[in-house]
Amino acid sequence: MRWRKIKEHFTDGYLTQGGRELPVTPGQARKGMRGIWQPRFWEHTIRDEEDFRRHVDYIHYNPVKHGYASCPHAWAWSSFSRWVDSGVYERNWCCECRDDKPPTTDFKDIEQTARE
Repeated sequence: MRWRKIKEHFTDGYLTQGGRELPVTPGQARKGMRGIWQPRFWEHTIRDEEDFRRHVDYIHYNPVKHGYASCPHAWAWSSFSRWVDSGVYERNWCCECRDDKPPTTDFKDIEQTARE
């Protein structure tokens, strides 16, 4: 609810100050979606430490999953190296260039819980 209110307030101020909306599809319009926010963006309340860890893994593996990088350490815009430096990850986590195996999950469980 908090993020919904923040987005509503931002949207109102943005449009009042001359901001423009991008077009939306009829289906998006029926759902009340506006052409300001990224489509398919979702918020998720982290439930516990394990849920947090899984989401951080998901974030770090996502550029690999979508073909933007060969390994998590190869994505220049990632926070992965900071997590390695703090001891959370090994540098070769899910690294194919160093003969490690990618994670055995495709993170669909995270994508599903985001819609709940």
